[in-house]
Amino acid sequence: MRHSDPLQPQDAELTSHELSRIVDFLRRLRQPFDAGMPGAKPDVYLNITLELVDAHLRLNPIDKSGLIASADVPYSTGNRMITKMIEDGLIRQVPRGNGLKTHFLEPTDALLNTFMVYATHVKMHLAKTFGLRKGTEAKEYYFGGSYFGSKIISPLRGEDIEEMGLSDIKFLLNDDNYFVAMRNMWADFRNEFGRKRSFALQRLPDLYANARKSFAEGDPAYDVVSINMPWLGEFAERGDLAPLDDLISDAAINPLDFHPSVWGTGNWKGTQYGIPLYCTIEILAARKDLFEAQGIAYPRTFDETIAAARAFHDPARDFHGIAWNGQRGMPIANSFLFFLAACRKAVIDMPLRNQESWSFDTFETLKLQIDTDDALEVIEYMKQLVEVSPPDIASIDWERRIHYFMSGQTALTYCWTMRAARFEHELSSRVARRVTYLSPPSRRMRRVSAPVGGFLMTIPAYVAPDRQRHIMNAIAWMVSPEAMKTHVKNGFPVAPRFSVCADPEALASSPIVSMVDRMARQNELVTWARPPVPQFNLIERTLGEEIHDAVFGGKPPGHALRDAENRIMSELRSTNWSAPGNRASAV
Repeated sequence: MRHSDPLQPQDAELTSHELSRIVDFLRRLRQPFDAGMPGAKPDVYLNITLELVDAHLRLNPIDKSGLIASADVPYSTGNRMITKMIEDGLIRQVPRGNGLKTHFLEPTDALLNTFMVYATHVKMHLAKTFGLRKGTEAKEYYFGGSYFGSKIISPLRGEDIEEMGLSDIKFLLNDDNYFVAMRNMWADFRNEFGRKRSFALQRLPDLYANARKSFAEGDPAYDVVSINMPWLGEFAERGDLAPLDDLISDAAINPLDFHPSVWGTGNWKGTQYGIPLYCTIEILAARKDLFEAQGIAYPRTFDETIAAARAFHDPARDFHGIAWNGQRGMPIANSFLFFLAACRKAVIDMPLRNQESWSFDTFETLKLQIDTDDALEVIEYMKQLVEVSPPDIASIDWERRIHYFMSGQTALTYCWTMRAARFEHELSSRVARRVTYLSPPSRRMRRVSAPVGGFLMTIPAYVAPDRQRHIMNAIAWMVSPEAMKTHVKNGFPVAPRFSVCADPEALASSPIVSMVDRMARQNELVTWARPPVPQFNLIERTLGEEIHDAVFGGKPPGHALRDAENRIMSELRSTNWSAPGNRASAV
């Protein structure tokens, strides 16, 4: 099985998700004709092509018998067509391996590229027919999104809560500006004194610890728990979360309105356990006025970032080149993971493609890949960043790096889009209307990889089933297009959600909304930078110590990377999460 993305960078205008949806659309469009029209017969070539492309996109190896069965054509007819397509250079035979004489089938580049031209035409024609977005350009329309460019989302109504008849609901949430605003809006619409006490807002490490404690004890103190996206695998695998598929079908939630990569962050092994409340993208913010004054180009690579930061770095004036997360623990671990993503690498051996459902049980083992040449280059980049950073960079976290940039003390900063909104909307900001927002720099002009973060709204498994439906109604209200648009207009860019990105008022509220929408359509957003394996917290915690020692403590980088792998493997073995050798067991 290939571990690469089935779509190469040159195909970025049509993402894997879109192509998969177009395949399904063509399949469903043809089936009623074949079944209902007198004398109609299945189009053998079309059906085989659709099923072959679909198997390729899903990284599902398929043999001749399976392909003919999926195409729903007579065996002899399908066999003749496949033989001809092999002779014509449209289908490639791949040996099964292990001495077997049979083969898997996959599309050749010739077939795949030609089909993508056809699929792009289908997408463009539908966009024009329905007048979606600007209509005439396929790249302005995401196939399968439920948005219409002419539709303006109506204002949020407090009566919606009252009509639901919701009983008192207790929330455990992350302590950030978005959740604070959401709590305040909920309390205002409920219009009951003291309702804010229903919300417990906690910093990230405390949120993780208390979520685990609440799940383990079956503590009914919380009806809704927000979890960081990479925590999904651990909590879902432990059985801590209630499955939501049946609840979603009865709630006012349309999964097609979410970008599939974002919706997929809440899906574990085919079951939806979390609803994305918001997503935030790791980007690079730059002082537009300073770059234009000195005629310096915006950085696109690691080397260009260092050069630009060095040009502005002036410690004597208490002005520095760049701010980023250097604090020991989660902050620096996340910096390392994101810089590694810019090298098109992750810390475990896995396909570098976004998932509509996370599952690692198709692999016999999960191999750590921390001690690598790419990781050494990342540490070297981080050490160069230190030279052009504020003097307390070793203790700078998410909040502190924003403060440095917003107070006008750095020319650049890595930041989450959610926090970057403060640059324009806080009265204390000294950089309002002076900022440009850039894709995160890559290594040596590689494909852009912008890590996606955010939180999932989950219902604990211990909540009684009859109460879960009421709770889902509350979640649906909080993630509704109306609520999200309200937050966007108040300075919180929660894109990509198609209906919100298409709303003219939302687009006009912040340049970040349209930027993230563009990155989503160009397939630059990645959810694999922090893979949600059950062991993620252990990996993150270990990296937070070893990488900090390598960057700031003088520990040789090679030793730190090897020690990180060994420590992780040792703890995995001690908890029966691993198999012998340098591999962690599949989950």
